[in-house]
Amino acid sequence: MFPAQYQLLVAASILMGGVIACFFGYRLFRTVLAIIGFGLGALMATSVFGISNATMLVAAGVVGGLIGAFILIAAYFVGVALAGASIGAVVANVLFSIGGRDPRVIVVIFLAIAGAVAATYLQRYFIIVFTAFGGAWTMIVGAMALVGNRTALKAATSGDVWVAYPMNPAPGQRWVVAVWIFLSLLGAVVQVGITGGEKGRVVKRKKKQ
Repeated sequence: MFPAQYQLLVAASILMGGVIACFFGYRLFRTVLAIIGFGLGALMATSVFGISNATMLVAAGVVGGLIGAFILIAAYFVGVALAGASIGAVVANVLFSIGGRDPRVIVVIFLAIAGAVAATYLQRYFIIVFTAFGGAWTMIVGAMALVGNRTALKAATSGDVWVAYPMNPAPGQRWVVAVWIFLSLLGAVVQVGITGGEKGRVVKRKKKQ
């Protein structure tokens, strides 16, 4: 949890990280991994210190963040597998939420493993989907935190952008899911057609004469 004086800075950083992930996720996947690693590392490190000790909190956040970023960058293929596993787990949750039931653990595990395996063979497309949807939601949380939304602000300052769970939005905020899906699809289209380049394509585009 970050102190109050850093809340807007954290929210702005989350928003910027979301933009990078959503629209440039495949091309800058190592950068995205560094951002995720930094966030996780900072969150784990700052949990050790009390919120009143701001200096130690910031120092621990920076050091822990750098260590987390280094670990995820070094473990590139682990990051790819995690991206696939995340997609598989989300698919399981969506399928069960449609039926109004809680997801069964065995199904979530199975789809997560299937996603991780598939991601190693179709890296480009899994990375694009993962970064587009994850980045879009991070953008929304960061933007809402900047304008003072309490739930989003809590998510931003606690380091957990999934506090505001997209599959179960607060009453009166169903529009958030629609915006999330729109931004996710837009980000995926931009990455596939513009920013993603040619590397990893299953079907190569013809070069202009």
